[in-house]
Amino acid sequence: MTRGSSISSFFKKLSVKGSRGKISRSSQQKDEQIESAGSGAEQIAAPPAPVDIAKDTKITEASTEAIQQGAELENDSDGEDTSGPAEPVMIKEMDGGDRPPVSKVTIEDFDLLKVLGKGSFGKVMMVRKKDTKKIYAMKTLRKAALVKRNQILHTKTERSILQTIKYPFLTSLTYAFQTPDKLYLVMDYCGGGELFFWLKKDRRFSLQRARLFAAEIVLALQALHVHDIIYRDLKPENILLDLEGHIRITDFGLSKEAVTGAGAAGGTKTFCGTPEYLAPEILENKGHGKAVDWWSLGTLIYEMLTGLPPFYDQNMQRMYDKILNAPLRFPSFITAEAKDLLTGLLTRKVPDRLGSGPTDAEEIKAHPFFKEIDWDAVYRREVIPEFKPPNRIGSMDTSNFDAEFTTEKPMDSVVTTSLSETQRDKAQFPGFTYNADTIEEVSGS
Repeated sequence: MTRGSSISSFFKKLSVKGSRGKISRSSQQKDEQIESAGSGAEQIAAPPAPVDIAKDTKITEASTEAIQQGAELENDSDGEDTSGPAEPVMIKEMDGGDRPPVSKVTIEDFDLLKVLGKGSFGKVMMVRKKDTKKIYAMKTLRKAALVKRNQILHTKTERSILQTIKYPFLTSLTYAFQTPDKLYLVMDYCGGGELFFWLKKDRRFSLQRARLFAAEIVLALQALHVHDIIYRDLKPENILLDLEGHIRITDFGLSKEAVTGAGAAGGTKTFCGTPEYLAPEILENKGHGKAVDWWSLGTLIYEMLTGLPPFYDQNMQRMYDKILNAPLRFPSFITAEAKDLLTGLLTRKVPDRLGSGPTDAEEIKAHPFFKEIDWDAVYRREVIPEFKPPNRIGSMDTSNFDAEFTTEKPMDSVVTTSLSETQRDKAQFPGFTYNADTIEEVSGS
């Protein structure tokens, strides 16, 4: 279903492993996001001595091993604030103030229709709400697995962003609930599957197709940046298509709230992401900000146009060295405007990178590559995509997902590993329950 990845694309925290070659992009496997916690709020042991991975670049032995195994690496040496989510953007926050009563939803309110993906933390299923007959994607996560893998903070961050940000090109939350052993997130169902599914099938996209995808992604990232959120995990696996062919960014577990700058100032030092898409400043542990998303955008656009990321190598350390030092090369069919855009986005010096200035995304939107784009029409989803995913049976179609999973019987699996008393103390999710049907929307940008 996917390739070199963080824990799982649409299926965040499901750790369906794999990538291409040694980090192969096989249909049955995914690499997990890189993680090695340091002195952050959710602390693991301090990392061992560093090992050189490229000139003037160091990474801990634990980190290198974790990356090679496809594990998630996050070195929270900057002591990230985990006190709570950023101010909500589009809807009222449920965890404080004068809030309306929440009508609790449970697993019994849904018909389980298909398995869409699964892994070590849980699975994602297509479900239908019994009273409204609406189709959703339900992510189930086992608390014991989250505690064991130090994913509590990531899960809370994702839950916060899914609820608070409402935007045409971002996946949003409709319901959330929990049991003593599990968490449940009910979100938009995007029947077109992952962008990676289509990139793997078509090998590369036409210029027009890639340009519209890129424009919608720019608007999605801008919506996050306006509210001081950096995404940090842009890649084809984390971009879904609806049945009209428009994109939705999903999987916000590596996102970071309260980031005010493009670079280290007002940023963070957390080492996290997916190997092929890591910005140089993350590899060099110099601190990073919003500009890392624009580097990843450049990597993604390059991949959509050519079929591979610009610095891809099956050897992880060679790939990191290329990200830091190799010249940017283009196939002969890449247009001059695309070359100029990608050169700007893939500039290693953060202050010189396209999008790193005070206007953020506006720099990118003004580039000649996007001269044909009507940004207001894109926002209103009025631009008809060149490609529309096939839809054989209507809203319940799962043909754009991996048959390895969709042929399994959907069920709410019984948890066989119970939480210890200590784990239960860690796995507290106050205010997790959410029902969008009971929330009054608030006007916002």
